[in-house]
Amino acid sequence: MTRLEGLVYHAPDHYEHHLLTELKRSGREVTSSGALHFVAGREIPTCWHQNLWTQPWEIRFNSLSDAAAQLRSLGALWSPVFSGNFRKGALIQAKLPRLPERKKPFPIELPKGPMGAWTLVDESTVWASAVTSSPFPGGVPPLEENKTEPPSSAYLKLQEALTVLGRWPSEKDVCLDAGSSPGGWSWVLSRTGAHVHSVDRSPLDPRMDGVANLFFRTGNAFALQPTEFPEVTWLLSDVICYPSKLWDWLQPWLTQSKVKNFVVTVKMQGKDCDWPTLAKFAGVEGSRLLHLPHNKHELTWLLVRG
Repeated sequence: MTRLEGLVYHAPDHYEHHLLTELKRSGREVTSSGALHFVAGREIPTCWHQNLWTQPWEIRFNSLSDAAAQLRSLGALWSPVFSGNFRKGALIQAKLPRLPERKKPFPIELPKGPMGAWTLVDESTVWASAVTSSPFPGGVPPLEENKTEPPSSAYLKLQEALTVLGRWPSEKDVCLDAGSSPGGWSWVLSRTGAHVHSVDRSPLDPRMDGVANLFFRTGNAFALQPTEFPEVTWLLSDVICYPSKLWDWLQPWLTQSKVKNFVVTVKMQGKDCDWPTLAKFAGVEGSRLLHLPHNKHELTWLLVRG
């Protein structure tokens, strides 16, 4: 067993090229195995990863039992990531402690124990890390889906964001969902008990009618100003626009409002990324810019102040 002095970066499906772009900008050599990329040395700041393996090892093994024994010696629950050798990998995983499979309704708390991750690089070599950046298998929160009540599947992105953030609104909070139609995010927020202002040019789905703590008004999300909502404590937006326009709109909310919590989707336009604007989001002190499992060609920006 040999310690790999660096990190393994797990790319999300369909957006591997964005992660590779971030890694290669460092000028360092990248060694890849499917969706996994090892880079020696200190961590490279990246947004387009699904999970980071922060203490990776390379394990040479002689048998399936030997591979499982060496993994168990590192002392973690193990979640596999395979791009090949599926049968052999499944046989090794079967010899490890079984992962919990049950999905849970939102909200769920972050697990306290670490979640390990491993892969078969070839027939006799494993990469493994007992510590990763996510406490969930493969970096995916085990959230139970609701296929009947939410107005759109976008609700899953917000549930994931709040789970990763480790906090969500309560009855004491006032939320502004800017660009809310058809109402997936407003649905999530209203169920927390918070007072929710929902604004969009298009109406919400009829399923949102009659929600007591939800207040919808027709309007342009980008015309909203902090002075209109002095009591807002959470600002949330999943609106479609250019990243640079979103950044400009957020500035008065960051500097002139009492908003403490931000959850904002930064959507890419076209096949490439607006790297300069992404750098601005990532550079805000205390914030996180990341790709969530239900994100598409977009990132989620999270900020908690105070």
